[in-house]
Amino acid sequence: MGNSNQKITTCLMFNDKAEEAMNFYTSVFDQSKINSVFHHEDGTVLYATFTLKGQTFMAIDNSNKQELPFTPAMSLFVTCDTEEEINRVFEQLSQDGNVLMPLTAYPFSEKFGWVEDKYGVSWQLNLAKS
Repeated sequence: MGNSNQKITTCLMFNDKAEEAMNFYTSVFDQSKINSVFHHEDGTVLYATFTLKGQTFMAIDNSNKQELPFTPAMSLFVTCDTEEEINRVFEQLSQDGNVLMPLTAYPFSEKFGWVEDKYGVSWQLNLAKS
């Protein structure tokens, strides 16, 4: 199941968009891949694992068909290694999404941005200290 040392894995539940979202995320982040996908008979995702920047996540599609939204109260905090990376990732994640904090310098970071992507998942992007 990916990184065997990882004892707690974030599980993201999508409303019939799990596979699309995983493909999108693995295209945005370096050192990323889809590890495994198991489908329901209707083609939705029963259970999947994927890795972003070496961190393993799980994804499922909501099988009870109730639209359950993500909220910015829970976000994924990503340390980007270069300015090129944070600019590219911020731009890609904010496409059809919602910028919660613009990508700029803040008292706590030389470059930081917070974005809710088109699936409703919130990402805090921070440039690693040089």
